[in-house]
Amino acid sequence: QVQLVESGGGLVQPGGSLRLSCAASGSTAGIYTMGWYRQGPGNQRELVASWISGSKTNYADSVKGRFTISRDNAKNTVYLQMNSLKPEDTDVYYCRASTIIKHYWGQGTQVTVFS
Repeated sequence: QVQLVESGGGLVQPGGSLRLSCAASGSTAGIYTMGWYRQGPGNQRELVASWISGSKTNYADSVKGRFTISRDNAKNTVYLQMNSLKPEDTDVYYCRASTIIKHYWGQGTQVTVFS
């Protein structure tokens, strides 16, 4: 079992910054990839940024150059640094961790970009 707790969302003006945190606990040794997703249109969550064991990272085209995913292995925490935020970034952001058995999701944290 893996538990994920997100934090760091909030209300920010366009051009501002936020840093999201996702703390993992439980059986974290089996995690091979973690990522940040947002709800997007409809009911399909879309990938924002992720890392895979071996330090490979990938980003949605819409956030390249603005968002950075990082991790602190000692704290079992993954971060999403979001800079130059745009109104279209407004969404609920979810942390996901994957093992070979299943995916684990956090509860989501709201990011609102509004002037």
